[in-house]
Amino acid sequence: MPFKTLFSLMFLLNSLAVFSQSYNVKIMTWNLLNYPDYNNVTADTLVRNPHYRTVVNYVNPDILVTQENAMSGSSSMFLNYVMNSNAAGQYTAGTFIGGPDTDNAIYFLTGVFHFISNTPIHTALRDINAFKLVHLLSGDTITIYSCHLKASAGPPNDSLRNAEVGLLRQVTNALPTGTNFIICGDFNTYSDVEPCYLSLLQDNITDDGNFIDPIHLTGVWNQYSYRSYHTQSTRVRSFGNGSTGGMDDRFDMILFSTAINTPGGITYVANSTVPIGNDGNHYNDSINQQPNFAVPVNVANGLHYASDHLPVTATFTFAGTTNVINFDVANLQFNLYPNPVTDKFTITYSLVKSALVEINIVDITGKIVMHFPSSQQATGYYEKQNVETNDLEPGIYLVQLVVDNYSTNQKLVVIK
Repeated sequence: MPFKTLFSLMFLLNSLAVFSQSYNVKIMTWNLLNYPDYNNVTADTLVRNPHYRTVVNYVNPDILVTQENAMSGSSSMFLNYVMNSNAAGQYTAGTFIGGPDTDNAIYFLTGVFHFISNTPIHTALRDINAFKLVHLLSGDTITIYSCHLKASAGPPNDSLRNAEVGLLRQVTNALPTGTNFIICGDFNTYSDVEPCYLSLLQDNITDDGNFIDPIHLTGVWNQYSYRSYHTQSTRVRSFGNGSTGGMDDRFDMILFSTAINTPGGITYVANSTVPIGNDGNHYNDSINQQPNFAVPVNVANGLHYASDHLPVTATFTFAGTTNVINFDVANLQFNLYPNPVTDKFTITYSLVKSALVEINIVDITGKIVMHFPSSQQATGYYEKQNVETNDLEPGIYLVQLVVDNYSTNQKLVVIK
C-alpha cells in the first residue's frame, strides 16, 4: 500500500472515531527448527507443514516472528503452505534478508499492518533482525527484534550471547525516548544472572534502550518449580533433528521497551505471555504425552512433531490516541467462535458493571459493514448468537466491542 494511501486511510479512520480506539494484537514467536529441512525439502513440506498449520490455525496470531529459517525460500514457503492455508492473502510476509547461518522472518495480517523495513544487526554468529511495522487502525509504529542467540551452556557461550546483545543494545540505546520496541526469539538463556540477560534488562540513566521481562524468575530456570514457563524441548525421543530431553528450559521469550510498560500508546496486556501447549504437567516429558490440559490433542501433536521449541505469545494493546480508560478491560472476556467462520458465529463478552454497549464489524478499509445499535446493559455475561456472515466477502474483519468510551476488537476470518 503506498504511503499516501496509508496515511489517508489512517486520517479517515481517526476522523470518524468519536471515542478512544484500542486494538489487541497477539504477537507470537516460534523457533521452527531448521525450516525447511534442506536435506529433503519435499518431504519436509509434506511431513511438518500440516503440524505447523494446526498450531498456527489454533493460535491465530496477528503477527508471527520465526527463527531458524534455513534457506532463502523458507519465508515464502512458510507463507504459502502454512500461514495462508486457510485463506489466500490472509497474511503477508515482511522482506526476508538472508544472513550467516539460519535467519529470522515475520508474517502479519494483511490490511491490519503495513511493513516498513527489515534492518539486520550483524553479529559474529546470527543476525538479529529489526522488523518495523505500522498498525493501520491506530497509527502506532512498533519495531520487533527477532533473535536466535548462541546455544549451549558454559562461559564461552555466555560471552558470545552477551556480545550479540551488546550489539543490539548499541542500536536500542540510540533510539529516542518513548520508542515502542519488542525483542522475541530463542535466547538460549538458562538463568536471570547470565550476562546477556542482565545486559538486556540493564536500565541506564543515559538511554531508554533496555528491555522489560514481564515474567520474573530468579535463579536457574530449568528447575521443576518453573515448569509452567519452559519452552524447550517438546520431545524425549530423537527423530528428524532437534533437541530432546523433554520440557525443562525457558529459552523462548518476549520482552519489551519501557515505553510499552507505560500507559498510553502500545501497552502490554498483563499476564498475557503464554508458552503455547505448556500446562505445567510435562516437566522432562514430551508435550504431547496425554493428558495435556492446555491444548487439544491435535495441537499437542503438532507442537511435538513440528519443532523442538514451543511458540510463545503475548498480547499488546495498540491504543492510538491516549485517553484515560475507566473500564476494567481485563474482565471483558470478549471472544468469537467459531473463528474462522463460514456462515454464522457467536460473540461473547462479560461486563463487570453496567455500561453502554455497541458492536460493529469493520472491514480492512475501516468501513463498518455490520452494526448492532448501542444499548445500556447490566453486569453479566452476554452471547450474541447466530451472527450471519452471508453478506461478507471472504477475508479479514475486526469485530469491535464498544463499552462506554472504550473500544476493543477481535480479528474475524471469514471463509466460504
